[in-house]
Amino acid sequence: MSGDMNPLSEEERAELERLRQEKRVREEARRNAAERAELEQLRAERTYREHEVGKARQKDQQIAQARARGARLMQPDEDDLKMPLGQKIVILSVVLIAILFFIASYVVR
Repeated sequence: MSGDMNPLSEEERAELERLRQEKRVREEARRNAAERAELEQLRAERTYREHEVGKARQKDQQIAQARARGARLMQPDEDDLKMPLGQKIVILSVVLIAILFFIASYVVR
């Protein structure tokens, strides 16, 4: 452009309009590319979040299953004293001997 204040000729005006149109097209393409990039980023973030939520749910299920197994193991059987009679007699005799030893140690004093 020249520094004078003359109005634009028809050719210059047409060139100006063409350049403005090219600029609008470039800006629109840039905006579209930015929107596409933002869309892809948001999709990737959503996929990552869904993956993390899935992993957290799976871990929670594993913990719940482990707790259920532990609770089942800790539940007493129908009769915890299901043992042979001989084993019951041995345990009872050991307890009686311990009690007698305890009593004897205080009586001797």
